[in-house]
Amino acid sequence: MNTKTTGMAGEDRAAAFLEKNNYKIIYRNWRTREGEIDIIACKGDTLIFVEVKTFPHTPFEEIGRVIGKAKQKKIIETSKHFLNSYREYNSMYIRYDVVVIGKDESHLEHIPAAFSESL
Repeated sequence: MNTKTTGMAGEDRAAAFLEKNNYKIIYRNWRTREGEIDIIACKGDTLIFVEVKTFPHTPFEEIGRVIGKAKQKKIIETSKHFLNSYREYNSMYIRYDVVVIGKDESHLEHIPAAFSESL
């Protein structure tokens, strides 16, 4: 599998996991010139921007630093573009989650509120 296929498979697993846990998927791979959000979901009164990281060849225990500050900032800026385009979500709470996918089915970690705008 190439990296694009691996990433898409990881995003499929993450979306299925979130749906199984009562998240409603609104968009997948939402893009602007500034960046991309892998999954945009909502649960209750919270809008969640989800970054999915797939590491098929890395031991799961070594994935501690998943997303750096620059990537976090890019996701936050992209989420602001989403909110400007879809104002119906502006009254919701905002959260930034990360889903880390390992090399087999048992390695999936959901990190709610993994980062915030206060970088």
